[in-house]
Amino acid sequence: MAKPETENPYSKTVLLPETNFPMKADLAKREPGQIQIWKDQKVFQKMKEIRKSKPSFVLHDGPPYANGNFHVGHSLNKILKDIIIKSKTLSGYQTDMIPGWDCHGLPIEVQVLKNLGKEARNTSPSELRKKCREYATEFVGKQGDDLNRFLCFWDENHKYLTMAPEFEARIVEVFGSLFEKGYIYKGKKPVYWCIDLATAHAEAEIEYQNHVSPSIYVKFAVKGETDTYCLIWTTTPWTLPANLAICFNEELAYSLFQSDNHGRLILADGLKEAVEQKTGITLTKIKSLSNADLNQMVFQHPFLERESIPLFGNHVTLDAGTGCVHTAPGHGTDDYRVGTAAGLPTLSPVDDYGRYTDEFEMMKGIKIWDANPKIVELLREKNALVHFSEFTHSYPHSWRSKKPLIFRATPQWFFSIDHNGLREESLKAIDKVQWIPDWGITRIRSMVESRPDWCLSRQRNWGVPIPSFTCKSCGQTHLDDKTIQHFIQIVKKEGIEVWYEKEAKDLLPQGTKCNKCGSEDLKQDKDILDVWFDSGVSSFAVFGDSIGKEPADLYLEGSDQHRGWFQSSLWPSMAIRKTPPYKSVLTHGYVLDDKGHAMSKSLGNVINPTTDIINQYGADILRLWVSTQDFRDDVKIGKDSIKTVSEAYRKIRNTFRYLLGNTNADTLSWNLKKEELETIDRYYLHKLAKLNEDVKKLYDSYQFHQVYHKVLVFCTVDLSQDYFEIIRDRMYCDAKDSKTRRSSEYALALILDVLTKLLAPILSFTTEEVWTTFGKKDSVFYSDFSDLSQWIDETLETKLKPVFATKEDVQKALEEARKLGKLGKSLEAEVIIEGDKDSYSFSPEELALFFVVSHVSFDGKEIQEVFSEWKGETGSIQIRKPKHAECPRCWRHVSEKEGTLCKRCETVVSKLSPNNG
Repeated sequence: MAKPETENPYSKTVLLPETNFPMKADLAKREPGQIQIWKDQKVFQKMKEIRKSKPSFVLHDGPPYANGNFHVGHSLNKILKDIIIKSKTLSGYQTDMIPGWDCHGLPIEVQVLKNLGKEARNTSPSELRKKCREYATEFVGKQGDDLNRFLCFWDENHKYLTMAPEFEARIVEVFGSLFEKGYIYKGKKPVYWCIDLATAHAEAEIEYQNHVSPSIYVKFAVKGETDTYCLIWTTTPWTLPANLAICFNEELAYSLFQSDNHGRLILADGLKEAVEQKTGITLTKIKSLSNADLNQMVFQHPFLERESIPLFGNHVTLDAGTGCVHTAPGHGTDDYRVGTAAGLPTLSPVDDYGRYTDEFEMMKGIKIWDANPKIVELLREKNALVHFSEFTHSYPHSWRSKKPLIFRATPQWFFSIDHNGLREESLKAIDKVQWIPDWGITRIRSMVESRPDWCLSRQRNWGVPIPSFTCKSCGQTHLDDKTIQHFIQIVKKEGIEVWYEKEAKDLLPQGTKCNKCGSEDLKQDKDILDVWFDSGVSSFAVFGDSIGKEPADLYLEGSDQHRGWFQSSLWPSMAIRKTPPYKSVLTHGYVLDDKGHAMSKSLGNVINPTTDIINQYGADILRLWVSTQDFRDDVKIGKDSIKTVSEAYRKIRNTFRYLLGNTNADTLSWNLKKEELETIDRYYLHKLAKLNEDVKKLYDSYQFHQVYHKVLVFCTVDLSQDYFEIIRDRMYCDAKDSKTRRSSEYALALILDVLTKLLAPILSFTTEEVWTTFGKKDSVFYSDFSDLSQWIDETLETKLKPVFATKEDVQKALEEARKLGKLGKSLEAEVIIEGDKDSYSFSPEELALFFVVSHVSFDGKEIQEVFSEWKGETGSIQIRKPKHAECPRCWRHVSEKEGTLCKRCETVVSKLSPNNG
């Protein structure tokens, strides 16, 4: 607006913007100071206190694992939660989110053992647990620091740790309640087992990776028949020593086929061609076999002196293999189900570390993976191997060791999913929960429908012990309600470590005897609870009994938690409270690099949220990036995306700076009515009001990327590009106390007030800085989103539509004149509009202000130089050389003579004191 010539005698009479709000944010250096202010002033606590009478909104925080610093996926999760808490607070809710940490479990124990090195062998369970507790405490502190640096609000004195004494006691209490209600049982059946870590795994602890397995077709001789065999297929030769049966499907057709060099083979008709293709053998059908035929057969194990019996099960399909399924009840869930129904033992001749036991004497002590080729060779020697190849498939691996898992039958404690109709009741409850995105309900339903009983026990040290005992005399397991309740009282007084520090007699009710042999000589068992049970009962531990049956309003985690925390939280809550622990479940995707690849150290594409983003750009930039993402799907991040967000931030900050330079909080006290404002000011307050309503709804539906988009467009287009340009002359050159300038200043103050609050959940540091500079004494987070319904004016918007449509054509005509080199500033132009001036409802003088030109006319008779002409949708637009001279103060071409002030400026300047020119 202002000319570069300093000698302009009127420069000091112009009301230019003034503010101490810095153009350069310097976020990385200045944010820590604001974090300390929030802590010192207890802003988060006061934010909740002043709304204690308001409706509550509870977001229950899924506990991250206390191992390592937060990665960029954590930052997405934590910032999203913080945006929700802050937006709900400004929406008038009393909000709460108590951050939690998952502190027990395998990763910490393994890391501590690694740190101990050779000393690990001489470390007692109690000492190991102490070191695990210290390790977890250290990383809770580090992750808490990360949380602060993300500008997330939380009370450091109000958090939950699954290793806290009161939490551990609550875990045992919930376990006891489930036991009392009949959901907990001990059984020997196949579970996922890691032979590298010697412990069971739950489904939530499994990740699938490609794995190369041997693929073998094996003959089982039919006893009493000559050269007749049942053909099975398996990718786990090491399980053949545990084979006790061959399973068929009563709904499939089976036949006896003559092979070219392997005798007569039994297999499913529907897999004949596939078997021929895979093995290279030729099969000719001899006869069909009925279910009765198959049921009368007995099969000889190919290398052991053992018979295998025929069984039937609907898990046998035509998807692969032969339709005749090798069945080892100790090494597969379907095998176990059909085997135990038939009275077969759960034979598993493999120890905790994957070595054969004396139940398979010929390979005793050999690890199963080493035994695979030996068993293949044994089958070849016995002439039982029809075909061998290698098979690449998706196979379950341990989430911690990254090694393949096996199915192995071991004595474990289980949570019965079908007891008392729990599965069906949970499926009904799932339908009443709001799942965002909506495909979440399909995902969790399919998992709940098909999941087996939950294996709760782990064979490790660092966790909450299962309070069961074993009789030293007869080996009988002892656990009952009385024992659990007694132990709970001890834990509440002395802590969970008593399990490892005291003898069994000190932990049992007086007079406890083995319910089998009557002995009083019992010992503590060593199994601990699955860490997913720890976090699964967090709603009980965090909210206590006071929550009753009222679930949390929201759970927000990654989409992988449909099979993890969302389920582990669901089962205890449904079993005890008869209601799910959440009303709504919102999920986000994974954070990928800018090329869509998963981040890994090996690829060198890991982005650290603190060192790579916050320390360089500031946490507000990271938070703004989070708000740009449609997080329901996987999101990408890289240097270019951060730079793009930084540029958007700069535009938003410049908008704030302009507003702060032209108004302050005291202006709001004017409390001007709608009819006291100029038309253009009322129009942009109408647009602000609509933005305000849209953004509040978008926050409420967690569509933060739309919040970002709408606010950015409002700042860069509606305000900076249009409104600020339209009122620039008024703000700079009208008298300070004029009605027109006061109208715009009041509008700017209202815009700044509303815009700051709308962006506070996202740009927490910047909006607090704006709020203070604006002149507000308290934190922006003590305020509520505004109600601007009184400024909605659809009639005015309709009235102005033709004006802004014409303005677009005017802009195009002005740009054409610039291209021709005939025009610089738009104030050097006069606009001639071909059309009826009465259709605009505004005077030419008002239109000139809207179009930011010196003059508008509907009469083109006067002869002036035509700079350009544009035929647009609203009619013909001419840009002409103005017929008046330029005012040296406002630069509008409205002066009668060159070098003289226009009438408006002359009046304003004449009223100023001599010191102001």
